[in-house]
Amino acid sequence: MRKMWLVAGMLAVAGCQPQQGKQGEGTQQAAGGAGSATNPQTEEQKTLFALGLSIGRSISVFDMTPEELEYVKAGITSQVKGEKSPVDLETYGPKLQELARSRSNRKAEAEKAKSKEFLEQAAKESGAQKTESGLVYKELTAGTGASPQATDIVKVHYKGTLTNGTEFDSSYKRGEPTQFPLQGVIKCWTEGVQKMKVGGKAKLTCPSDIAYGDRGAPPNIPGGAALVFEVELLEIVKAPEMPAMGGTPPGGAPQGKPATPPAPKK
Repeated sequence: MRKMWLVAGMLAVAGCQPQQGKQGEGTQQAAGGAGSATNPQTEEQKTLFALGLSIGRSISVFDMTPEELEYVKAGITSQVKGEKSPVDLETYGPKLQELARSRSNRKAEAEKAKSKEFLEQAAKESGAQKTESGLVYKELTAGTGASPQATDIVKVHYKGTLTNGTEFDSSYKRGEPTQFPLQGVIKCWTEGVQKMKVGGKAKLTCPSDIAYGDRGAPPNIPGGAALVFEVELLEIVKAPEMPAMGGTPPGGAPQGKPATPPAPKK
């Protein structure tokens, strides 16, 4: 609830962005005589625009229509101008959390419905295997090494895309592989990577139930989204050895930059 009230406060701040015609040196400097609300030019204008982007990201969970967004804009204006509000914030502010929850669920259900056909087509591809969990596994390059177990740590290269082809993560672009324990990632990876052999490459098409679920991984992965990963299994990493006598095992996470997805299970 506190977070929702914070968002409301940020929205009020957003209404303070400088506009042409306002008096005051600070306002004139922000406007700078150039740029517009939709085409910021100065560093300050761009920073203010970034504030709007941040706020928009925070409230995207409400999945608003253009008409509904107008009510939000009107609320901002009323607050900033100090006008008498037709809505009591103490009464309706607490309703924000429930509205966000219901809108998020609605959006996730729509995303899952949209993904259904994509998953069905993926399962029909030559060489594809659909498992009981819904994972669609397709070997792209056969490996010749060992297959990992769920308790292993693996080193991989991978890229992840949405069903529309938008890439949301790639170890290739970061310029280095990543490693992680198979029990500490999304279920799609725990299951799919165990089917691989070192040196091999595979495509994992993951329904949301074994990926990021109805919550998604904002802002890049919508709730309910099916995901596609191309994974190259480079190595099964040897676990750190336990001390021979007494002491405590080495601490810390596996070395290497952690993947964005796959993220730890929730």
